[in-house]
Amino acid sequence: MAPSPRETSDKLQDAMEDCAEATNRTISKLLPETDLAEARLYDAMRHGTLSGGKRLRPFLCLQAASLFNVDRKSAKRVAAAIEFAHCYSLIHDDLPAMDNSSMRRGVPTVHREYDEATAILAGDALLTLSFEVLSDPDTHEDPRVRIKLINELAKAAGGHGMVGGQMLDLIGEEEEFDLGTVSRLQRMKTGRLIAFACEAGAILGKAGEQQHKALCNYAYDLGLAFQVTDDILDVEADPSTTGKPANQDEKAGKSTFVSTMGKEQAKMRAEMLIHQAIRHLAIFEHRADLLRELALYVLQRRV
Repeated sequence: MAPSPRETSDKLQDAMEDCAEATNRTISKLLPETDLAEARLYDAMRHGTLSGGKRLRPFLCLQAASLFNVDRKSAKRVAAAIEFAHCYSLIHDDLPAMDNSSMRRGVPTVHREYDEATAILAGDALLTLSFEVLSDPDTHEDPRVRIKLINELAKAAGGHGMVGGQMLDLIGEEEEFDLGTVSRLQRMKTGRLIAFACEAGAILGKAGEQQHKALCNYAYDLGLAFQVTDDILDVEADPSTTGKPANQDEKAGKSTFVSTMGKEQAKMRAEMLIHQAIRHLAIFEHRADLLRELALYVLQRRV
């Protein structure tokens, strides 16, 4: 018998909480406190990674890996590496030279809690730590798998991924983008790392081409839908709920899905992308039920 919507929602919530706890434990182990002279750097890195967050990317990685019965320890290490790369991008995005944000996840941003120089170094250290973790034999015994993970994360994080997307985001403060450019910006800035989170599970599991492609397509649509809903939340949500200031994009004059399409059209686009993402999971049948539930959660989220 199919579970009721409430039961399914509880199952997803439990799974996401379990993932968040497991990710936090792994991050703490990989990034321990220290009394060395450079302890301030590590304190800032821990502040930037352990101050909350949905852990969406680790969840995607762990769920994708579970489809192929990947060892959970390996999957948790990769999930933590992905979160290191994600948190690096948030620390740098929050800087005065970028988005100039004072709050993140309900607490002061790293450059506000410490200082700008420390925030830059903390971000640099987290990105390099992500590659250190992926290259370690403890992550996977097969060096070809480790090399593939490193290569794909480099693509997702670099000039054709997050960094390039952030550059477009800055340009968008001075230029008005059409819908195609906004979509490309967000696929690079947000979508590439989300896609890698799913792809990492397939790489760890040495998945076949068809399964690998299905997960990537799911993740790309999910990532774009996530950013559409993020743009909507920027104009609709309460800062006390989201943990960051409201209307940041509008104040910065950025081109977003809402500014380009209007709020109602943006909501329709998010819904279309989510249902498209869910269709990509058909190949996995019931084993991907939590990934389907996650897609609906992204559509309905309020934080």
